[in-house]
Order: sequence, then structure tokens, then C-alpha cells
Amino acid sequence: MADFLEDNFSLKDKTAVITGGAGSIGFSIAKGLGKAGAKIAIVSLRNYAQAAKNLISEGIEAKGYQANVLEKEEIIKCSEKILTDFKSISILVNCAGGNLEEATTSPELSFFDLPFNSLEKVVTLNLFGGAILPSQVFGRYMIKNKDGGSIINISSMNAFRPLTRIPGYSAAKAAVSNFTQWLAVHFAQEYNKNIRVNAIAPGFFLTRQNKYLLLDEKENLTERGHTIISHTPMGRFGEPDDIPGICVFLSSDSSRFITGTVIPIDGGFSAFSGV
Repeated sequence: MADFLEDNFSLKDKTAVITGGAGSIGFSIAKGLGKAGAKIAIVSLRNYAQAAKNLISEGIEAKGYQANVLEKEEIIKCSEKILTDFKSISILVNCAGGNLEEATTSPELSFFDLPFNSLEKVVTLNLFGGAILPSQVFGRYMIKNKDGGSIINISSMNAFRPLTRIPGYSAAKAAVSNFTQWLAVHFAQEYNKNIRVNAIAPGFFLTRQNKYLLLDEKENLTERGHTIISHTPMGRFGEPDDIPGICVFLSSDSSRFITGTVIPIDGGFSAFSGV
């Protein structure tokens, strides 16, 4: 049993780059990959050093790096530092993303009045910063690996079923899913058949970006929160620790013939018709 797990799920000798790795979900993924044996490079605008320090305290080899994923030159400089420190990159997890309240419809802000600037920020962050630009920069190195590597993007339930009130975020995540499939084919056909590109699609997790939509000021479920829970067969919101396992799988040799997929992590939400 131990040999099987070691041979198929171990990430020993692999370096994983996690953009947005200081956030709750990104950090949880980083910790999971680290516990599976990977060396971790945390890339974030802020709190990157503390996130790496926290991983080190868990016995994980890690280092933090500052970079704005919307600035390609910053990502390039960051990648050069990571390569100097870790010599190679086998795994890229694109966790940077999020929504803005000012890009969300409400009784006070109609769809017709959503500021273009806010919508643009959400789409740019989630699609370009959250998938395309880091894949361009780190992918250039990864395609040179004889054993290939794994890129994992973060899509969303919004990509399967657009949710009310968040048009920019829903559109961006649908584009992330599409880009994931495109890049999987492109890398396999043009550069390295051992490079895999997949995405996970979290359901409803309580995060800093969406808490205001799901809980009121007294921490009780909003009407939207109640609707989500009633349509989630497992009857709860997701927790950060629900995500790392699938990322270990997608990063390991066990998924060596899996590419171009978008895997829901949603407690059954996408499978339930409501009846």
C-alpha cells in the first residue's frame, strides 16, 4: 500500500508554483502539495513571506515571492528568482482571482449601471491574471521538462451555471474553463505531450470576496445563502481543506492521462436539478 501511494501520488522532487498562494484556498492547496512532498513557491502581492513561513513551520520547503499577476514583466522576474532557487518548475496552480462588490448587481446598483472599470477589473484578474499570463510565463519553462508537468486553473460553478448578480465573474470563469481546454490541447500538440492542463471548479466556499453575499452582519445566512445550501445535496459550504486532495491528484503521476478537464468540487450542486 505504501509503495503504491508513493509511486502514484508522491510529489517528491517537484516544485509547485501557487499564484495567489497567500489566500485561504491558495494556501490550503500549497499546504496539501507540500505535505505530498512538493517544494512550494508562494506568489502573491502581499503576505507571501508569512505564508511561506507558515508552510516551513509545517516541515514544508517553501519560499515566498512578490508579484502582481496582472503585470507580465513582474511574473517573468518572479519566475527567474524561483528557477534560481528551485532549479525547475513542475506544477503551476493559478489561484489568483476574485470578485468585486462594485461589479455585483444589487437593489442599489442595477446591471445597467455597473461600472465598466469594475467589470473590466474582474474579467482581467480572473482570466488574464488568474490563468493566461502565469501560464505564458511559467509554461515556457515547464514545456522543457522531459517528464512534463501539471497546470491547474481555478474555474467555478459559475462556468457551469451563471449565477445571478455577478456577470463579470461568471463570464470570466467560463472563459477560464474554455482556456483550460484550449491550452491542454495546444501544449500537447505543439510542445510536450506530458504537459497536462486541468481546472477545478469550486462550488460555494465562504471567502473574503463572497462572504457579504452569503452571510449577513450577524453571520446568519442571507436569502442567497439559504438558496445555495438548499441546492447543495451535502448541505454545507465548502471548506479550504476540501480542495487540496484533488490538486495533489492532478499534480501527481496518477493523473498522467488526464488533461483538458474541469472538475467540480461542489458538494453535488451541479448534479442537483432542485427537484
